This record gives sequence, C-alpha cells and structure tokens, in this order.
Amino acid sequence: IDAVHIATPDHWHAVIAIMALRSGKDVYCQKPETLTIREGRQMVDATRQYGRVFSGGSQRVYGDTPELVKQVWGGELGRIKEVYVSCGGPPQTCNLPEGPMKEEIEWDMWLGPAPWAPYHPYRCNGTYSINGTGWRSWREYSGGGMTDWGAHRFGGAMFITDRRDQGPVEIIPPDGKDIKLLTYKFADDFKLYHGSLKSGPLECVGTNEKIAPRPIPGYKGSNSIYGDFIHCVKTRERPFRDIEFAHRTCTICHLGNICYQLNRPLKWDPVKEIFPDDEQANRLLDRAKREPWAI
Repeated sequence: IDAVHIATPDHWHAVIAIMALRSGKDVYCQKPETLTIREGRQMVDATRQYGRVFSGGSQRVYGDTPELVKQVWGGELGRIKEVYVSCGGPPQTCNLPEGPMKEEIEWDMWLGPAPWAPYHPYRCNGTYSINGTGWRSWREYSGGGMTDWGAHRFGGAMFITDRRDQGPVEIIPPDGKDIKLLTYKFADDFKLYHGSLKSGPLECVGTNEKIAPRPIPGYKGSNSIYGDFIHCVKTRERPFRDIEFAHRTCTICHLGNICYQLNRPLKWDPVKEIFPDDEQANRLLDRAKREPWAI
C-alpha cells in the first residue's frame, strides 16, 4: 500500500490521516479535511515530518468557476478587493434520542473519536443536506454547510485571489444593522464575506483596471485532482491541493463557525494560529477525542 484515500465522515479524518502518514503512506483526503483548526496544523506538521504527499479533496476549487479564474489571474478585473462566498451555515448540536437500528452497524467504531452518543439514523445518514437528517448537520461530526460546501467555495475564493497560504486577521459576525454578512478582514484590507452580493456561489469585486496577467497554477499529470495526486505520489512534488492550502481553507470555515457561535468580533493571528488574548475563543481551536482515538 503506497497511499490511502480517506472518505469517512469528517470527525475521523485527522486520526486516520495522521496514522497513515506515520506509517509511511501518502494521503488523499476528501474535504473538509479537518473538524478543528488544530487538527489541520497537526496534519501539515505530520506530512512534512514524515516526508509524505498529502492532497486535500475538492475539484470544485478550480473546476466550478473556470472563467472567473481566468479573468482574475488574467488581470481583467484589476486588484480584487472583495469576494462573496455563498454556502450553508454552521452546524447544530445533536440531541437526538436513541432510535431503531434497521441495519447492522458497528456503532462504537462509527463514532470513533467523537463523544459517545446513542444510535439514531439521522446521526449517521450520509445525506448532503444540513437539515438535521444526516451527520453533516451536527457539530460532533462536521462543520455544517460552512465546512461542507464552504471547503469548495472558500477554497475557490482563496485560490482565485492567490491567498491559499494566508488567513484573515479579524472576523466580524453580522449584527442585523451595519454588518449584513459575516466578514473576514485581511491585513491588506481585502475582505471576504459569507453570503451573496447578487447571485452565484462566488462573486468578486475588483478595481476594474487592467493589470498584468499571471500564469494560473494547475493540476500536474492528467487533468484532474486525482491525476494530480497520483503524479505527485510518483514524483514527490507537492500537489495542487497540498494539505497546507487545504488546512488554510478549512481554517477560514472553522473561524466562521467559531465567530457565529460566540457572536462577537474576533481577532486572529494567521501565523501563530491563535486568537490573541482570547481564552474563550482559543478553547474552540480543538476538542477532546474519545479514547483510544488520540493523535
């Protein structure tokens, strides 16, 4: 076995990925790669420590808006000042009672590192909806629409604006008055919003002056994200969705969820990956894992 493909529910990703990396395997992990911000940094560190190739999933980062990618990297919209990202909202806490098990499932193993909870089919249903009928709805196993579709669309925003290794310095929740949308502020005054400007999943606002075009980073090997990963397994190059970039995208999503949860502005240090002088927010960077599933 040279590589593993991880396509479990989100709460299992970090444990499986880091076990694989420590065993000398390369990793392709479906998005969202992480359940917490700290897990992402642990994945990056393990990838570098053991000299492995780790590609995050999401063909949509590049594939959903190819014309917009060409416009922005081609300099047609000028310097991009704002990007609006439309995706689902935060997860809910799951308080479902025990339900009937209609098919055999090794429930304790499905829960894995998540807190013990009684079986209910809506806890583990694989539906893509976040309406409370599947695991993507619940905070214990996922980050809701913010991480599920957000990994695609915030990832697209970070790629289009060439910020794949960056992060915001402030996150501001909507207040129903002056602040209409969750807002991410970056050190250079770039702003990222959770919500639509007019319509569409991803909308860019630029200075509309013609600037010099730049070459667009693309997939290596065959023209797909899977082909890119396989090529990099063979050549030992870093893939298009290197885990550092995937982690940074997931961090955007998690920061949004934390801001929604605390419902107050947050300062963020994208280098140290902490909330400066904010113990309450820093407690949400990670969560305990149920034994024996520790990292």
